[in-house]
Amino acid sequence: MTRVPPIRIPLLAALAALLCVGTLCQSNTSLDAAQTNSSTTVTQDSQHLESSIRAEMDFFASDKLQGRGSATHDEYLAAEYAAAQFQAMGLKPGAKDGSYLQHVLLPQALPPLARRLLANLDHTPRVATTNVIAILPGSDPALRNQVILLTAHLDHLGMAAEKSGDYIYHGADDDASGCIAVMELARNLAAGPAPRRTVIFALFGSEELGGLGNAGFLDHPPIPLKNIVANLEFEMIGWPDPAIATGKLWLSGYDRSNLGATLAQHGAPLVPDPHTRENFFQRSDNYGLAQRGIIAHTVSSFGLQPEYHTPADD
Repeated sequence: MTRVPPIRIPLLAALAALLCVGTLCQSNTSLDAAQTNSSTTVTQDSQHLESSIRAEMDFFASDKLQGRGSATHDEYLAAEYAAAQFQAMGLKPGAKDGSYLQHVLLPQALPPLARRLLANLDHTPRVATTNVIAILPGSDPALRNQVILLTAHLDHLGMAAEKSGDYIYHGADDDASGCIAVMELARNLAAGPAPRRTVIFALFGSEELGGLGNAGFLDHPPIPLKNIVANLEFEMIGWPDPAIATGKLWLSGYDRSNLGATLAQHGAPLVPDPHTRENFFQRSDNYGLAQRGIIAHTVSSFGLQPEYHTPADD
């Protein structure tokens, strides 16, 4: 039975509001209105939102998806589901072929870390991975070419090679929780006034193998990379981190830009990463974007839980 991590509805409301800060989407005047409207909407419809989150988690972390292993058919099924959701929201497809799905061939020689990871996992053929890309166009002719990129990763570890006991790595927190956050932010924003800047929602495949889906996105982006003004990767936000205050999320690489501080000034519940020794800034898809000169951080509440990368993350 899938256990649903307590994804905190007030945080989703605050994260939706942060998209409207003056430096990213709107003027400061619009920010005040957006914060009030999004908080009111989510408060009034919190039961529906919680129901939606639970339904999405029941799908992403279900036994039927067998842990959404990197570059497997199960990862592809998760991608198709997310694409259908984005289409239903009225978002534009972002892949080059006019669909929501971007297919990325894996390199013939996988990175050493990926080979070590796969050694103990299900020995299924892995040829290509799948990204999901959806676009909410901006409304301001002078600003619509500037892009905010909101991301998470679709894949997890899949199944253990030894099929005994609990052998499915469901990946509820890592990173079904992040995918659901991106999808709910997309739903929230698509239902309201169009932001002045364009927002792209991307769910990457094969993050667990070293960011291979993200690498394909960077090599074949839907828009020029120079147009991306900021990226937020949502990674493992299902459980609270006891190292930070209740109701907060931490931002990796907080001091590498003024993005975190700016968002916090406008009410986003963001604090610096308390686990700097873990080098989380370099351990998610944001890092590939940062290496291309893009302001990119990971939003998380991972508190070093023992369930990490075990079948107990369900």
